[in-house]
Amino acid sequence: MPIQVFLCQTVTLLDMKKTVAIVWFRRDLRVDDQPALRKAVEEGSAVVPVYIHAPEEEGDWAPGAASRWWLHHSLKNLDARLKSLGSRLILRRGPTLEALFDLCAETGAARIYWNRLLEPSLVARDHKIEEELRSKGKEVSIYHGAGLFQPWQLLKGDGRPYQVFTAFWNNLRSLPVDAPVSFAGSKIRSPGRWPRSLGLRELGLLPRVNWSEGINQAWEPSAEGAERLLKRFTRKALPDYSSGRDLPEREGTSKLSPFLHFGEVSVRRVWHCAAKQTHAMPFLRQLAWREFAACLLYYFPFTPGKSLRDEFERFAWRKDSENLRAWQKGKTGYPFVDAGMRQLWTTGWMHNRVRMVAASFLVKHLLIDWREGARWFWDTLVDADLANNTMGWQWVAGCGADAAPYFRIFNPVLQGQKFDPQGNYVRRWVPELARLPAAWIHQPWKAPAEVLREAGVELGRHYPAPVVEHSDSRKRALMAYHRMKINSK
Repeated sequence: MPIQVFLCQTVTLLDMKKTVAIVWFRRDLRVDDQPALRKAVEEGSAVVPVYIHAPEEEGDWAPGAASRWWLHHSLKNLDARLKSLGSRLILRRGPTLEALFDLCAETGAARIYWNRLLEPSLVARDHKIEEELRSKGKEVSIYHGAGLFQPWQLLKGDGRPYQVFTAFWNNLRSLPVDAPVSFAGSKIRSPGRWPRSLGLRELGLLPRVNWSEGINQAWEPSAEGAERLLKRFTRKALPDYSSGRDLPEREGTSKLSPFLHFGEVSVRRVWHCAAKQTHAMPFLRQLAWREFAACLLYYFPFTPGKSLRDEFERFAWRKDSENLRAWQKGKTGYPFVDAGMRQLWTTGWMHNRVRMVAASFLVKHLLIDWREGARWFWDTLVDADLANNTMGWQWVAGCGADAAPYFRIFNPVLQGQKFDPQGNYVRRWVPELARLPAAWIHQPWKAPAEVLREAGVELGRHYPAPVVEHSDSRKRALMAYHRMKINSK
C-alpha cells in the first residue's frame, strides 16, 4: 500500500475516533427534548448512549423497589426507541467514573454529554466526575433537561431562594418557558464497533418475588406511554382539573408524575401541551410546585433527613411500630386513609388528596416521625422523587417551607365524606366495606349493628376498629406541638 494512502486512512480513522461521543442517560430516558442527546447528534458525533447503574452512589436514597421496577421497563423501552433510530442503549454497572473511562477507552470517545441532576449526593458526585474527566483531556458538556428552569434562575431579588410558594409562582409565571425540541432526523450515527453491554436483567431491578402484578396492570413505563397519557389528560381531564383533581374516584389528575421523574417526557413538553388549553392555570401551578420542590432541595440539601424548621428536630415523635405497620398496610380503621395506602401498595401510586390525608394521619394522629412516612413512600411509589417526597412530607408535618400550619389536622372522616361522598373510592380499595351505605362507609364504627350485619361487616374481624380516636389524637398532637414551642424558646 502506498504510504500516502496509508497515512490518509490513518488520519481518517483518527478523525472518526475524535467524533465518537458518549451520551450518559440518567433520569432523562427519552429521545425528544433530550438536550444532551440532541447536541451530540447535531455536532455529527457517532453516539454511544449509556446508562450506568450505580445505586450505591446515591447514598441513602437509592431507588426503592417500585422505582426499580419502573426503571427496568423504562430502560427496555428506551433501548427499543434507540434501535428504531439505528442506535442502542449500552448498560454498565458503576462506579460511574470507572465505567465512563472504560467506555472512552473502548470507543475512542473524547466527548461526554449528560443532563444535570439536582439531588445533593449526585451534584457532588457529578462535579467530581466532571473534574476527573476534564483532567484526562475529555470534553464534558452538561445541559439542563430535568425542569422548566435551573434553580439559580428562580431566586428572589436579593439572590436568596424562595421559601414561600406564592412568591415563587409569581416569579416563575413571569418567565418564558422554552419550547420543547423534537428529535431531528431519522437516524443516530453509530460507532464503528459497539462496546459490550450488560443484559437488562443483569441489573437486578425487578423484584425476586413477584409483588408487582398490580403495578404492571396500572402503568406503561415508556415515552410512548407518557405521550398517550398526556394527550388523554389534556383532552378529557384538564378542562375540569380544578374541581376533578381532588376526587380520587375520578381520573381527574394527569398521573404523569412517574414519567416526569424518569424523564420519559420533559416537563417543558407537558407545560406547553397543557398551556394551549383553556383553564390550564391550576395544572400549570402544580408543575410549578414540582419546580419549587427541586429548588428547595438544591438550596437546602439537608432536608431529606432533617426538618427545614430547626425547632421540629426537638419534636417528641413516638416510636410505635404496631401503628406504623397498620398504616403501611392500610389497616388503621379509617377507610379513606386505608384506601389510599392499599392503592399505593397495589399500584405504586396514590391520589394526591389522599396522600395528604394519609400523611397527616401518620404524623399528627399517630405522632410518628415524618421521615418514617417518607421512607415508606420512597420504597412504594413509582413516582418517588426526592425533592417532591421531601417537600410533601415536610409540608404536611409543618416543618418545611411554606408548610401547612401544624394545627391543620385533617379529619379523615370529613375528608372522605367531602372528596369521596358516595364512597366509591373506598369500595374499590377496601372491598370488605363495599356493601356499606355511603352514610357509614367513612365511619363504619358508628354504623348501627343491623347496617353492619346487612353489609357483612364485623369490626375487628373483617375490618379493624380505628387505631386511635380522632378528637383525642388531635388534642395530643396539639399538646406535643405546644411543648415543642416551649422547649424551643
